[in-house]
Amino acid sequence: MSRHRPRSASPAPKGARKDARAKSTAAKSTAAKSTAAKSTAAKSTAAKFTAAKSTRAKSTAAKSPPAKSAPAKSPPARSASRGSGSAKPAAAKSVHAKQPHAATRGARSTAGPRAQRASARRDAILAAALAEFSKRGFATTRIDDVARRARVAKGTIYLYFKDKDTLFQELVRTTLVPTLARLSAPLPEGLPTRALFEAFVEAFVDEIVATPRVEIMRLMIAEGKQFPALAEFYYREVVSKGLAAMRALIERGRARGEINVAALARNPQLAIAPLMVTVVWNGLFGKFAKVDARDMMKTQLDLMFGRGRPE
Repeated sequence: MSRHRPRSASPAPKGARKDARAKSTAAKSTAAKSTAAKSTAAKSTAAKFTAAKSTRAKSTAAKSPPAKSAPAKSPPARSASRGSGSAKPAAAKSVHAKQPHAATRGARSTAGPRAQRASARRDAILAAALAEFSKRGFATTRIDDVARRARVAKGTIYLYFKDKDTLFQELVRTTLVPTLARLSAPLPEGLPTRALFEAFVEAFVDEIVATPRVEIMRLMIAEGKQFPALAEFYYREVVSKGLAAMRALIERGRARGEINVAALARNPQLAIAPLMVTVVWNGLFGKFAKVDARDMMKTQLDLMFGRGRPE
């Protein structure tokens, strides 16, 4: 018995295969075009929707002028607040704008206190110098000693005084000269000459003899010979002015018939000799036998004017 194999289908002709492939390609192209058209339509729809939404937003914004009018009015309000100073933001802005002027005004306002502090520091240096000169003498006192007592830097002293000599000279000007300057003032006509002498004695005792200032006089007596320049300064600023004032008082008393000794006008040192004796005596022997400057001068005035005050 013979076996038969089934026949396979005969292959399609070549032309049929080409037609099938062309149809498949055309179908794919049509599908791609359809997809692209749908995408374009979707994009166009989205764009139209976005444009419509933007148009509605603009229309809504255009229809709401009251909401925009409030901010529009705010610049005039800020301008007014600058003038009146009522609004805080505007005031702060104004302060920043005028800050240089405020700084200048601050510097002017602190000029007074700064000058006061400088004056106080200068006075402290002079007080320290008086204490150091009285304790150590002029020759052995150092600027370092003065600075330490005044509680300032050594360099600070040189901001006010050139050197130790200048410091001492200013000390004399501020402590002794003002008291003697009163004698140079015009003499009143109505008072007796003795009363004027007594007023000077009171001021001299209260302001010099009974205070640490007297140490300046003692220092000059003790060390003046060693420092000729300081001795010359002291004579010019203190001694010569005091003697001129004494001579003027004596001549006044002579002209009024209150003083009979003519030699006093030639030797005015005699008129104030008791005060100088008191300064030297009490500096050396005051702990043992202190003398009273007022009582010494009263005795001298009795000798000059006679016993008792002239009527």
